[in-house]
Amino acid sequence: MQPFHSPDDGALPLSHALILKAALRTIGYIEENGPIGLTPGKALKRYFVAWAAEAFDWPGYTVEYLYVFNKVLNEHDFPPLMILHEVLLSAKLARHFKGTLRLTDLARKLQSEPARLWMLLTTHLLFVVDHSPYTRSDEPLFGNWDIFLNVINIEAQVAVTEERLCSVLYGGEEAEIRHRDFRLTASLYVHILRPLCWAGLLNEHRTGTGSSRQIFYTKTPLWTAALRLETDRHLRPITRH
Repeated sequence: MQPFHSPDDGALPLSHALILKAALRTIGYIEENGPIGLTPGKALKRYFVAWAAEAFDWPGYTVEYLYVFNKVLNEHDFPPLMILHEVLLSAKLARHFKGTLRLTDLARKLQSEPARLWMLLTTHLLFVVDHSPYTRSDEPLFGNWDIFLNVINIEAQVAVTEERLCSVLYGGEEAEIRHRDFRLTASLYVHILRPLCWAGLLNEHRTGTGSSRQIFYTKTPLWTAALRLETDRHLRPITRH
């Protein structure tokens, strides 16, 4: 599936695209400092993980937050970096060679073409990389990206919760899903909603705390600019007061 398109002028509103920001900073780091060292298990070495945690400034994974739980940072302690590492390899923007992570010619070429780089990164983040290792459930998430994107296109026109999306996609009452089917909402988050947020296509808004906490999702300007979907014809203009 390839639902992305670029406007005639090639410009996209990419300010929300965390995956692009992190990729560009990683590319820039390697250009300036040379290849990144790998552990025997082919994870990025701690010195780069510490640098990335600060340089990426990733919402929800700030340096302060990460060091609350870890005295030193390994790659698996910083999930956005783990997934970025996988995306860079999958998209052939980087490769492992002699114990290091090195850039490919494609990465150097696309460094100055952010819209094309974003499309490549997002294609692999959404449609290629397997997010199953980041869930606590062995059960697959039924559905496909064509369905997910078209449903979210309608439901997130104003704002939508995980429970509402699960109700539309799989049936059931939202209140029951919220309190009993947390595995389903967690799986939807890891496989679909989190990648869309990291790609810059959705915004995540958190309200409340504890059992009263709710998470809402809204489409960013990048969603409208970069996606063409079958359900676009059913959208109604948003009324703003």
